[in-house]
Amino acid sequence: MMIKTILLVEDNPNDVELTMEALAENNIANAVDLASDGEEALDYLYCKGKFSSRSPVNPGVILLDLKLPKVNGLEVLGKIRSDDRLKLIPVVILTSSREEKDLVEGYRLGVNAYVVKPVDFNEFVKAIRTLGLFWAIINEPPPDRG
Repeated sequence: MMIKTILLVEDNPNDVELTMEALAENNIANAVDLASDGEEALDYLYCKGKFSSRSPVNPGVILLDLKLPKVNGLEVLGKIRSDDRLKLIPVVILTSSREEKDLVEGYRLGVNAYVVKPVDFNEFVKAIRTLGLFWAIINEPPPDRG
């Protein structure tokens, strides 16, 4: 079984560090690629710009923040879900937003899960453990039809 890459789309360096720490603490060994804004996430998925030389294999899961510069998370999710080559990738919104409109819009656009980032590190580690075990290890992703 090939270990799938996790695409982390997050603009806050502290949240990137926390997520990486939480994955490491939970022994989730998947490679993690980072996009620091919505435009970079789309470049990654379409192998453009600085990601033009990456293998065109889709990530196993995308951890997507909502409040992103350039292109926001909901716009990224909308583009993913409207593209036949990308629409089956599991997407988990990982955000500090508790706004009901974001939650509703995320599910309307087809997100697989919506996780509000806890402020407490131990709670965050538990959330990442659960997410990682499911999306990175247990879940069987759809075949890559690239």
